[in-house]
Amino acid sequence: MPRHGVSSGQGHLRADLELRLESSLPAPKLGLLWMGLVLALVLTLFDSTVLWTPARAYPLPAQGHPVKFSAIVPPLQNAFVWRNLSCPACKVLFTALNYGLKKEPNVARVGSVAIKMCKMLNIAPLNVCQSAVHLFEDDVVEVWTRSVLSPSEACGLLLGPSCGHWDIFSSWNISLPSVPKPPPKPPSPPAPGAPVSRVLFLTDLHWDHDYLEGTDPNCADPLCCRRSSGWPPNSQAGAGYWGEYSKCDLPLRTLESLLKGLGPAGPFEMVYWTGDIPAHDVWQQSRQDQLRALTTVTDLVRKFLGPVPVYPAVGNHESTPVNGFPPPFIKGNQSSQWLYEAMAKAWEPWLPADALHTLRIGGFYALTPRPGLRLISLNMNFCSRENFWLLINSTDPAGQLQWLVEELQAAENRGDKVHIIGHIPPGHCLKSWSWNYYKIVARYENTLAGQFFGHTHVDEFEIFYDEETLSRPLAVAFLGPSATTYINLNPGYRVYQIDGNYPGSSHVVLDHETYILNLTQANAPEATPHWKRLYRARETYGLPDALPASWHNLVYRMRDNEQLFQTFWFLYHKGHPPSEPCGTPCRLATLCAQLSARADSPALCRHLMPNGSLPDAHSLWSRTLLC
Repeated sequence: MPRHGVSSGQGHLRADLELRLESSLPAPKLGLLWMGLVLALVLTLFDSTVLWTPARAYPLPAQGHPVKFSAIVPPLQNAFVWRNLSCPACKVLFTALNYGLKKEPNVARVGSVAIKMCKMLNIAPLNVCQSAVHLFEDDVVEVWTRSVLSPSEACGLLLGPSCGHWDIFSSWNISLPSVPKPPPKPPSPPAPGAPVSRVLFLTDLHWDHDYLEGTDPNCADPLCCRRSSGWPPNSQAGAGYWGEYSKCDLPLRTLESLLKGLGPAGPFEMVYWTGDIPAHDVWQQSRQDQLRALTTVTDLVRKFLGPVPVYPAVGNHESTPVNGFPPPFIKGNQSSQWLYEAMAKAWEPWLPADALHTLRIGGFYALTPRPGLRLISLNMNFCSRENFWLLINSTDPAGQLQWLVEELQAAENRGDKVHIIGHIPPGHCLKSWSWNYYKIVARYENTLAGQFFGHTHVDEFEIFYDEETLSRPLAVAFLGPSATTYINLNPGYRVYQIDGNYPGSSHVVLDHETYILNLTQANAPEATPHWKRLYRARETYGLPDALPASWHNLVYRMRDNEQLFQTFWFLYHKGHPPSEPCGTPCRLATLCAQLSARADSPALCRHLMPNGSLPDAHSLWSRTLLC
């Protein structure tokens, strides 16, 4: 799920509780529903008054507004009187829980208690609580009954490390080939006049089928500007025709306007499309809803891009329940087969047979879009902290990373370059997955020419360093801005200029441009939508090139140059930054995010402060949650 800043678990200055709150569900309240379901498993087997006695309900801040997590954490700790439960008693309870659920799982009872918890804690409106619990309960109970989570780990999660070590996502390692790593060889600049390709990058479109102009953009639900949102008070404006600066997604006409207006930004050699097609109404989505979004938007993209090849990746919102992507060993109705088969059918005109084969198995694929370049589309849901199916087994789900190593080694043997596309950026992944990916990038730095992700909805990047010293920048992952406005953003898209299609091409990114639709102007009376270029990266930031060292230097220039950072902050939000200023903790956390392509690695940010230590920015800085 995503951030205006970063997590301590990623070297991003975020506490573990904050990570659980900021799941990829659309807002902090819904991010607690999964936790609530898990806790409900205990409450269904034992008298709830024995376990907790909330003094009062602690409502969380409204979605779409800045959140001070220092104000949230104490109330949550007080709301759950788990600490009044002794460690031995906790372990006895969870031992009984595991036994009881394996003997006779009672999904309906679990759901009933979870709804009561959701209502009591004011996690969401009652209708949202009911719909979300009923949507998630079957899968969550299935995962819990199959999970290897021990009583000690469960109690370590609830009561703290003194009662047990919560490390269900334990360390694991992929195997690298015995072939020695070639000496690092930075790409040579293309010769003057060499061909340059333009690659359109689309991500996080989030089409809302129920978007309705004039409805309340600040409703109580996690997603607004919809038929169910009602009408705003007389003193407030309703949702705009083309979109709204609020917790709202996009009507189809705005996506059609984007695709129809691409002409000045082209022509394009190809399109990278990194997922998240449906809206953020995750508490009420059916499989039919998700498939309608997939086919409708795919048809729209094909209509306006015609013969231009499009290469998609799977987002975390494609499935329902959201983030629920079982590894391939889960069979039957709870598997992801329904989704992968539909994707293969929808994307068949763009993908060759061997790519469709692995897409159907695990949602990832590889192909050769032009001579000398291999494109790899990863299913980043297998690294996701919010994919609850990984509680069963998080070790290289679907064998995807080992497959990636084989693809990269084969490309190195051929002398090809590789682009990787995916949805969730590697710095946001589970620690072991992220560290393994980081190791792979370091090993194949001469082969990897570009990495392209989305998910955060904002405009940023993540830098990779050599593992020995964590000081030599060797790769950069570009995180493109979202098409959706969610939350409080302009709609946008990205165009990458890539070293072109010719023998000896490096295939690296030479520059990039970001385009937006200014909603204030577009929604004005009698106005028509005008998509404009917001900025060019090298021109705006004064970069000599778009190689990793230049992005590394930019971070430290922004640390020392307030005006340069404020330019970045404005562009980070696609020209619509929050009204609250980004002070020192905010700036340091944001810059740390750009340095952190590896999760749980605070050493990557050690040079941001002269004394080598960062302040506890997460307790000082408010941020808006996005994905």
